[in-house]
Parts: sequence; structure tokens; C-alpha cells
Amino acid sequence: MNTTTTTASQTSISVERAMGGRLLRDRVFKNVMSVGGVGVIIAVSAIFFYLASVVVPLFLPPTIESRVQFAVPGGTAAQTFGLSAEEQREIGARFDDGGTITFFGFKDGAVLSQATIALPPDTRITSTAVGERRGYSVAYGLSDGRVVLTKQGYDVTFPDNRRLITPAVEYPLGADPIVVDPRGRAIVQLAIEHNDDGTTIAAKTEDDRVIVSAVKVTTNLMTGESRSETDETELAPVPGDVRQMIVEWKQRELYMLHGERSLARYDIGNKRNPRLLETVEIAAPGERVTALAVLSGGFSLIVGTDRGTLAQWFPVREEGTTFRLHRIREFKPMAGAVTTITPEFFRKGFMAGDERGHLAAYHATSRRLLFTEKLSDQPITAIGIPPRGNGYLAQDAGGRVHAAVVHNEYPEVSFHAIWEKVWYESYEAPDYVWQSSAANSDFEPKFSLSPLTFGTIKAATYAMLVAVPLAVLGAIFAAYFMSPRMRQVVKPTIEVMEALPTVILGFLAGLWLAPFVENNLAGVLMSIALLPFGFIVAAYAWHLLPVAVKSRIAPGWEAALLIPVIVAMIWLFMQLGHPIEAAFFGGDMPHWLTTEMGITFEQRNSLVVGIAMGFAVTPTIFSIAEDAIFSVPKSLTSGSLALGATPWQTLTGVVLLTASPGIFSAVMIGLGRAVGETMIVLMATGNTAVMDFSIFTGFRTLSANIGVEMPEAGVGETHYRLLFLSALVLFGFTFVVNTLAELVRQRLREKYQTV
Repeated sequence: MNTTTTTASQTSISVERAMGGRLLRDRVFKNVMSVGGVGVIIAVSAIFFYLASVVVPLFLPPTIESRVQFAVPGGTAAQTFGLSAEEQREIGARFDDGGTITFFGFKDGAVLSQATIALPPDTRITSTAVGERRGYSVAYGLSDGRVVLTKQGYDVTFPDNRRLITPAVEYPLGADPIVVDPRGRAIVQLAIEHNDDGTTIAAKTEDDRVIVSAVKVTTNLMTGESRSETDETELAPVPGDVRQMIVEWKQRELYMLHGERSLARYDIGNKRNPRLLETVEIAAPGERVTALAVLSGGFSLIVGTDRGTLAQWFPVREEGTTFRLHRIREFKPMAGAVTTITPEFFRKGFMAGDERGHLAAYHATSRRLLFTEKLSDQPITAIGIPPRGNGYLAQDAGGRVHAAVVHNEYPEVSFHAIWEKVWYESYEAPDYVWQSSAANSDFEPKFSLSPLTFGTIKAATYAMLVAVPLAVLGAIFAAYFMSPRMRQVVKPTIEVMEALPTVILGFLAGLWLAPFVENNLAGVLMSIALLPFGFIVAAYAWHLLPVAVKSRIAPGWEAALLIPVIVAMIWLFMQLGHPIEAAFFGGDMPHWLTTEMGITFEQRNSLVVGIAMGFAVTPTIFSIAEDAIFSVPKSLTSGSLALGATPWQTLTGVVLLTASPGIFSAVMIGLGRAVGETMIVLMATGNTAVMDFSIFTGFRTLSANIGVEMPEAGVGETHYRLLFLSALVLFGFTFVVNTLAELVRQRLREKYQTV
């Protein structure tokens, strides 16, 4: 009895120890899984917040600080017609109509130095003009028909390891005035543009003549002497009441504002034969144009009126080489009449002042009002912007100059610029365009994410059209109909294909598949369209075979007979393709599509990418879907068959419904793989950011764009942050799709778990 009790006690202790060990392992495993799950959530959240931290500054409004005001440097005896500043925002420059240039401290207005234009005896300044800001050129028209051109210069030195900026006045055409009007009449209106290509001067004389002069300066390399040559032409016809003239940066066109709201546009590319191109009304009836300026690059005009409206105009191609000025966009109006407009040095931004003392900053491409400041109760008469656009100088009619530091790094970003159609300079209509860089500073950045998002969806769509039917139908056959021995070969083979590097698939698609499709387009299209019908015909032929013949094939091996059928059909279609192209498409179907149907054909197109990406995604979907179907309990299928259902009825009514959550998950995972694919679309498409759903054109995806452009993006710049925004869009897209997929999967599981 004692022995029995002892044995039972020992057994009980052993059971308790075993249970305790199992419970301990369960707790450890549970904690490890919990830590892992929480870690995944933290990692995903960290990725999201990091992406957001880089992207958020794009959409923050500009900040203004260090506001100061001071009396006009140099006094108010003469009127200010221009304000400027050097790149480091340490020195400002004021130009008055008395010929004095005053350099002063940007932060306090303290006069640093002054320079006065040396005028010939018995002459006076009768007109002034400022060229495009980046050229730093300022011109003075004289009472004897001559012009003096000056240019600001800033010499930067580092004595005692401290930066010292020394302002100076240069004379790029020489200190002696240039004769513009041989008759010697006073110049009352003046426009000037000077750059490395030369100098163009447009001058209106007091007797209402307009003279266009091209000035070329040649320097003797031996003696250092400079000699200027002037080629002037009198412009005709000339409108009356000319109020302002502007020569654009490339010196090919002259704009002449006259009357209340009329603008004449002249072609002055050939200085000896200028001609009037058009005259347009650039303001609404009843409005008067009160300010006019040209944006950086010399292509767009910004027009301000006495009602505070601001609008952008630029030439648009209409027929052949004919261009007409069009009103492109309007901006949020100002509170009072616009008194002055000043463009930025390099960006497509500008500042405007009104008669009520408001200063407003805008960006043309993004159509943004960046900020508005109430500086004074007096009209704003002059505005200056540093080269980096990081500050402003504004003078009011009361003789006060207002200065401030502006942090405005990303003015070109807005919802409109990123997602909507934008009418860019030199474009015939609004469009979705991604073009982040160019070879010169006149470039207008084009940051539309719409074509990249469209390309991502397009790539995923064509890939899924190829992959889903192949993978799901293949999984159904492999899991339900295929013989076990054949399944043991097929399933691992397809799963091994999943590990194939996509860079290899992209390489093959770009260098082999794309040319093959182009050279055999008719055969490829016939293969895609007719292979399913070929399967049906082959299946019907199998059905008609005698039972004695069919019995020789073991159940589940019938699909192996399709392999030679598929090969034979593809070979047949390729052989038929060339005669069909010769008979109906002039021997070259891609060329026929382009010329006759107007359908652009690109060698690296969506069809190629769809085939290659479909091949890459198929193993993922197949493997998961096949596991889901194969995991359906045999008791369900056996019970269905026992109740008299056919194998097909059992498949559609029991197996697929039970496995539907797994099949749906497989498709969603495949979609996520297709959306994020980079190397195949990078190598097998033309990487053109276009919005065209045609299978014969290429595209650019968000992921491929990040891969291509991230190495060349400057850290912290607009381009850099927009690439992070692309990544955030991809992240958000996959998060939303996966969340919805999980909800649908749970609903399917709840609905069919009792089937």
C-alpha cells in the first residue's frame, strides 16, 4: 500500500513538473511572440513617422523673422526705382533716379557706401530700367539719347578668417554712355537686358520713337581695350501712350504696355528687323494695369491691376510655330491696387505690393499665396529680394524701408502642383508632368506625383492580370486535381522560382523580351488572346478520345499533356504572325499602330512589364493559394462527394469557399509585391512619366523613380523631400490595401468557417 502511494505521489510530481515546464515554455513563447509583434508595430510606426518627418516641412507655411524698418538709406531727395541685395543677405542696394547707388546694411539700413553715375556735361537722367534680377544690371537713359549701363558687384574676401563683402559698381559696356538715339533726343522710357549673350536696349524717345539697340563689346586681349558696337533699329508700328517696356532675359522679345490694359509683343530676335507679333488685352474690361513684371527665365508675365488682381500670362503654341499670349492662372488678389511686382532671382516666385501697404509673396507654378504682410499704411513703391529668396526689402511711400528674413524653402510644393494638372511654361495645355531637373536655371520644376502613381497602378494592374489567373488556377489544379507525385515536383519548382532575383528578370525583359515582342507583335498578341481557346479545344479533344487511350494516363497527370500543346500553339502563332503583319499591317505592326491608328508604340512597354512582373508575382500567389486550398480538411471534400456532389461541385461549393480567405490573402500579397517592384520596371520600361493606359507605352512608377533619382537628390531640398513623399504614398497605399484586405479576409473566414 505504501509503495503504491509512493508511486502515485511520484507520478503526480512528474506530471506537475511536466505541466509546469510546458506552462513555462508557453509563457516564454507567448512573451517572445508578444515582444516580436510589438516590435514589428514599433518598426512600422517608426518608418511612418520618419517618412512623415521628412515630408511635413514641404507643407509648412513660410516663416518670417527679424523684422526691422528704417529710413530710406541715402535720403528721399530722389525717388527709389529699385532695391536689391547680395546673396548672403548682408548688404542691400538702393537705386534712385538721381543716379546714386546706395549700399547699406540689410539688418539696420546703415549706409556702407555710395556711388554716383558719372554723367556727361549738360545731361540729366530722364529714365531708368532694371534688368532681370540675376543679371544685377541697371540702366539710366539720358537727356541726350544715350544710355549708361551699370551692374552691381560684390567682392568676397576672408581677412582674418572672417567674411568681408565689398560692394562695387561695374560698367559692363564701359563707363562712357552708349549712343542709342543718333538724333540725341531724350529717352523717356527704357528697357534693358544684359547677360553673357549680349546686351539689348529698348528706348522710347521724347518724340515717341522706339529704338531697339543690340550692343556688343569686344575686348583686345593684348591691350585690354574694349570697343562697343551698336546696331540700332527704329521700331514700327509703335502704339501710343507707352507706359512700360520689358526686354525678356533671352533678348528675343519685347513687351510694351500701353493704354489702360493693352500689351504689344514684338519679336526682336533679329535686331535689324523687329516685328509686331500681337496685341492683347491683359486685364478685364474696366481694370487698369498698374504693375507688370517678367518671371525668372523671361517666359512668363505677371500682371497686376488697380483692383488688386494678379494673373500670369505666357505664350502658348497654337498652330505650327505660332505663339499667342494666354492668361494661364490667377492668384489670390491683394487688398488694394497693385503698385509694384518683383520676381525672384531664379525661382518662379514673385512679391507684390499694393496701395494699402500690403506685401504678398506668391509662387507661380504651385499657385500658392505664401504669405501676406501689412507693412505700412502707405503704398509699397519698391521691393527687393535676395538671390536665395530668403528675405525681402520693401519701401513705402512714406520713406521707410522694411526688411525681414524669410524661411521659404519649398514654395513650389502645393496640392495643385503635386496632384492636379499644371500649365507649365512652353506647354500647349495643362498636364501631369514629373521632371525634377534640367540643364539650366530657367527650368520650371515639375513635381507632379500623379503620373508616377498612375504608373504604379498601371504596372500592378497588368502584372495582376497576368499573374492572378495563372497562379490561382494553377494552385487549384495542383492542390485538388494533380497527382501527389507530380505535385511534389511542381510546387517546389514554382517556389524556387520565387527566389529568382528580379534584377535578372528585368535584365531579360529589357534586353530579350522587349525586342522579341516588338519583332513578333502579332504573334504575341495572338498567343495572349488565343491560348485560352486553345486550352478549351485541347480539353475537348481529350474528352473525345477513347477511354482505352485516356486510361493509359494516370489520374492527375493530364496537365502534363498540355505542355507540348502550349509549345506547339505558341510556335504556330509566331509563324503566323509575320504573314499576318505583311498582309494587314504593312509588314510592321508597331509602325502601323503609330502611323495609322495614332497609338504610340514603345519597345519597352507595359505589355513587356506585365509579362515579366506577372512571372515574378505568380510564384508568391501560387504558393500561398495552393497551401490554402490543400489545407481544406479532407472530411469536407469526402462528405461532399459522399452526398453525391461531383468533384467540380465540391470544388466550387466547398473547397474554394473554405479556402477563399487564404486565396484572397495570396492575391493581396501578390498585389503588394507588384506595387513595390522596382528592378523590373526600372529595366523593362522607358521610365517615362506619362499617363497613358495603353499596353504599348511605358511608364514610371513611384518605386522606380525613388531608385533612379534618390542618389542625385540634394539632402533637404524639395526634390529630396518629394521622393520621401513618394515613399510615404507607397507606404500609405500598401497600408490601406492590406488593412482592407485583412478586413475582407476576416469577413470571409467568419462567413465560410462553418462550410
